[in-house]
Amino acid sequence: MSDSSLTPSVRRTIEVLESLLAHPQGLTLQEMLATVDSPRSTLFTLLAALKQLGYVAQRERGGRYYAGPRLQAWRTASPRLRNADLLTAFYQEAAQARLEETLAVAIPLPTGEAQVLGQVEGGAGVRSLFAEGERLSPESAAGRVLQEAPAVEVRAVGYCMRERNDALDIALPLCRDGVRPLAALIWSAPAFRWKARTGETRPLLALLTGLAARISSRLGAPLYAPWREGEGVEMQAMAPLASEQIADVLAAPWMARLACVGRNGEPHVVPVWYEWDEGRRMFHIPAWRGSRWAEYVLENPQVSLTIDEPWPPLRRVLARGPAQPAFQGDDPRLKELLTRLSRRYLGRSAASLLAPQVERSFWIAPQSLRGWQGMLTDVGRAEER
Repeated sequence: MSDSSLTPSVRRTIEVLESLLAHPQGLTLQEMLATVDSPRSTLFTLLAALKQLGYVAQRERGGRYYAGPRLQAWRTASPRLRNADLLTAFYQEAAQARLEETLAVAIPLPTGEAQVLGQVEGGAGVRSLFAEGERLSPESAAGRVLQEAPAVEVRAVGYCMRERNDALDIALPLCRDGVRPLAALIWSAPAFRWKARTGETRPLLALLTGLAARISSRLGAPLYAPWREGEGVEMQAMAPLASEQIADVLAAPWMARLACVGRNGEPHVVPVWYEWDEGRRMFHIPAWRGSRWAEYVLENPQVSLTIDEPWPPLRRVLARGPAQPAFQGDDPRLKELLTRLSRRYLGRSAASLLAPQVERSFWIAPQSLRGWQGMLTDVGRAEER
């Protein structure tokens, strides 16, 4: 393939990555402009995107740009390369979370310390940051979570909250098998800001637990039950979800199962990607080229969607309503939808690759939207029906 066949954005991205690998001492934005053929504003936007994905690092706002942990993993067959899948899972989820505060991932060291592999900076003007490759003490939040025998109180609640210098850190375990921690997810914020916001801790912990569970799922975990090997997982009785809990489930990047009726009158169930539009109270779903369900719902629009998580508390949402055609063909709104969905499910924009495979999309306005968590009881089964 000749250079002329590459799109300007692809060529520009390659030039940025090659420049950073060739200059381990880092480059200023002005120095980057001298090596990359790009307008200043375009280059700044590209660097910000690569920074969010872990390919670019910046030790201080407005400072020099360096090769980030995911880019450094390309350079050599070092121990970092063995953590490439961990970093990929972390950046896919952390970039999508778009939290106000900083998120980081750390691995255990033989000394009992934890070493930071990568971070996604929060959007707040004053925020807590980690130095590249920073080592955290065994008594830090991450260090305590990654101990071979963590404290009873840490095991009981599933996280550790500790102050570090002027920061407040919350660390949660990441488990490839769902049970034994191999790394720690760290949420970090300036201590002064969060000491006055104690009432927000509970929903934050629920959000972080879901984030740690999804990263673990991307690593292959069949469930998320840290430190519970051989203990079994405590199941809760079935209970309905409040509206904000339903919103949490719908915001997570789970697949949905769409059920419709085929031409022969038999049920037809398929896994689908979806986007939930909270403002319009509608699901938006792409139909891959050749999908039979798209033909079926054009003839019989009544469908149902089921979204659930694979580990306790086993939250699930059921939606029922009509499916209506939305965008199709070369409509730019369809490409925008694919951009958002690919970031949601793949952690990166892949709209140009997906567009030839998607012929249209559908809106589903649920006439019924309900959620539950826990195990079904006889009463629960009756209510769910």
